[in-house]
Amino acid sequence: MSASQRSSYFDNAKFILIYLVVLGHLISPFKSQDNFLFTLYTVIFLFHMPAFILISGYFSKGYKKKGHLLKSFKKILVPYFIFQSIYSIYYYCTGEESKLTFNYLEPHWTLWFLLSLFFCNLLLHLFARFRWAGLAAASVIGIGIGYWDDAGSYLSLSRTFVFFPYFLLGHLLEPQHLQKIRNIPHGSVIGIFILSAALLAAGFSFPKDAVPWLLGDTSYAGMGAEHWFDGLIRLGQYGLTIIVILGFFLLIPSKGYKWTNIGERTLYVYLLHGFIIKTMEVFASDNVLEWLAGNYLLLIAVPLGICLFLGSYYIRKFTKPIIELRF
Repeated sequence: MSASQRSSYFDNAKFILIYLVVLGHLISPFKSQDNFLFTLYTVIFLFHMPAFILISGYFSKGYKKKGHLLKSFKKILVPYFIFQSIYSIYYYCTGEESKLTFNYLEPHWTLWFLLSLFFCNLLLHLFARFRWAGLAAASVIGIGIGYWDDAGSYLSLSRTFVFFPYFLLGHLLEPQHLQKIRNIPHGSVIGIFILSAALLAAGFSFPKDAVPWLLGDTSYAGMGAEHWFDGLIRLGQYGLTIIVILGFFLLIPSKGYKWTNIGERTLYVYLLHGFIIKTMEVFASDNVLEWLAGNYLLLIAVPLGICLFLGSYYIRKFTKPIIELRF
């Protein structure tokens, strides 16, 4: 593909992924009472953040360039501190937290991604030089971190090491690898088959109490009784996730659309959508939430509207100072 096609391809992928992020967060409170929503939730959370992280790794090839670390600090860590503060104030004002505290070592809700993304950029300096051997080592660490009982949300350590292999894999992928994926015969058919199979498998066999495995934010012991073979389960999860990501990538078009440019603004949607979702959960009545949970078409449409709204030119214009630190 040409450079412009690759740009449209990844922007399309990021738009769909950020839509899935919003959809997943919207249906999360309803998943325990609805088998279809639970199945949809599990498949979304199986691959959407790993795919996002893999794409971030793909565009990290300039990590050795002078000023890259400072750029990462400004683009990733500074917005983290800003939104961690805003969320602290928001949770206090909505009554979710009784005291106004500012804790920058335990990321609020979706902000773990920024903290982990920054650490992933740092870890590249250690692992990327070993290339595929480094990926094997990162995977072993991602599996092994689960045996550390204290691994959790503190500094997003658990998620950083669990998801870093996807970031490193993305970093190691080259344009020719992407072209080979796009050239797979009957790719769209294969992609539909993979995602359909994932939905069917999740619907029939995914345990209700296994959701924490998809989040990667706690140890094996923290998810229940620890077993020696838990690492093998995570290894299998790595393999399954890569297959589903492949199926997803096979379905992404390279052509540009009117909504493609929102793929360039996914950080805006990611950082801002939580306030809309949380406000709905806090202030909407139980009757309204039950009605929403039973209206699948609306559940699909609302996240799309949120993405189009938060990814718009005007939202970017007015929020750029706190997200990109540009006026």
